[in-house]
Amino acid sequence: MKNVWIVLGIVVLAVAVIAAGLWIGTVWARGGLGGSAISYGRTGPGMMGGRSDDLACGAPGVTTGVQQGMPCGGYTASGQGKIASLDEAKAAVERYVQSLGYTGLAVHEVMEFERNYYAIVSEKDTGIGAMELLVDKNTGAVGPEQGPNMMWNAKYGMMGRGGMMGRRGMMGGLATGEMTLSPAEAEEVAQRWLDANLPGRTAGEADPFYGYYTLHFLKDGKIDGMLSVHGSTGDVWYHSWHGSFVQMIEAED
Repeated sequence: MKNVWIVLGIVVLAVAVIAAGLWIGTVWARGGLGGSAISYGRTGPGMMGGRSDDLACGAPGVTTGVQQGMPCGGYTASGQGKIASLDEAKAAVERYVQSLGYTGLAVHEVMEFERNYYAIVSEKDTGIGAMELLVDKNTGAVGPEQGPNMMWNAKYGMMGRGGMMGRRGMMGGLATGEMTLSPAEAEEVAQRWLDANLPGRTAGEADPFYGYYTLHFLKDGKIDGMLSVHGSTGDVWYHSWHGSFVQMIEAED
């Protein structure tokens, strides 16, 4: 009889774990955790389909799975006050990277959007993107951008070799760092997704990271948003959390 109760307990626990996993996957697929991982590789729309460009993380009046007003990705470095320029945002990012203890990294690009500042930090020796960071405009706090930066980044993200969950990523394959798609192919994938979901936009140049690409897209010759393409599956993750583009600076070569 004792063995029967043990078996029943194991079954109940397994069902609970599976149910929780399905719930988390459903919330993420709907953009409820601050973005949309959408399969749109070489063969067309995948099982997730659609897009959730209105599900901006922390946007007023939008239910996103995080507390209203909370920054996307979760800022992990205390800010030093309101950020009023791209140079101040860059300085905040540099302080954050230094606090992590990494060497050989440099700020490659800083962009201002309606809701936040965004920065790409790259390896000096390889030129490959190491991380994508967000800066809170009101507090100056800095932290990792959610989405591909955390889930697909095989070296510096949550699923990377140094991350808390090993090498297996979510929503679009493994965070192995393998790049079977060339930059040009990633741009073609992005353009197909844009044609299907945001007509009238043009994919820009793909910036490589460890396991994926991130690129801007344009409308009428001006930056209109961002998305990422998984380096081996071709899945597309639309960055729905920035708001309108304002301005940017790039590091000198």
